[in-house]
Amino acid sequence: MTTDTEEPILTIDELAARAGVTVRTVRFYSTRGLLPPPAIGPRRVGHYGRDHLARLALIEELQHQGMTLAAIERYLRQLPPDLTADDLAVHRAVVSSWAPESMETMSREELTRRAGRALGDEDVARLVAMDVIAPDNGSYRVDSGLLRLGVQLLDVPLSQEAILTARAALLQHARAAAHDLSQLLRGEVAERDAQDVKSLSAHMQPLVVQALLTTFQRSLREELRAWIKDARADGPA
Repeated sequence: MTTDTEEPILTIDELAARAGVTVRTVRFYSTRGLLPPPAIGPRRVGHYGRDHLARLALIEELQHQGMTLAAIERYLRQLPPDLTADDLAVHRAVVSSWAPESMETMSREELTRRAGRALGDEDVARLVAMDVIAPDNGSYRVDSGLLRLGVQLLDVPLSQEAILTARAALLQHARAAAHDLSQLLRGEVAERDAQDVKSLSAHMQPLVVQALLTTFQRSLREELRAWIKDARADGPA
């Protein structure tokens, strides 16, 4: 048994059960290179962890979006090899946003079940403030694409004000980037008909989102490294 902060050590049967797939599916994905190999423990038993769970969840979401196995393989090959389980969870949240409508109406009990943990009134209030859920006549309108990420943010040691400020900053820059890219694409497809434009948009969206997300993650790591370096330099000798 592990706490939320510990790395789980799972057998292939436990991994499959947690991910909601069969052991055969896990083995199939492994042979196709979609999952990294497990760590080998005593008695040559394979041990799996959070990275494997996160990657299975991402594969499931890509399938939900209608991607073929070959397309999923191409998508995963393009990801940086050093992505953590948290990075993969962010990718999954972004992928789920490709769906034209990800809002669902559910009861408090169903919301708790989908969150995978108990939600107190304060937790629900924070999810509402983050615009992940919204009260709706005794039920909740839930952005299913953001729910998993929103639940993870409940444990982040930041004030709600800081999270909302960060969200506003991200929205501002994301909208600016989307506007600039749309203007660029308009210039490229000005002479094409509407069907061509729609097809190009469908193919470009996942590529652009992946490029933006990867670039942002790398930039954020560089900023954090510089922050830690400055903090050490300013610390006691």
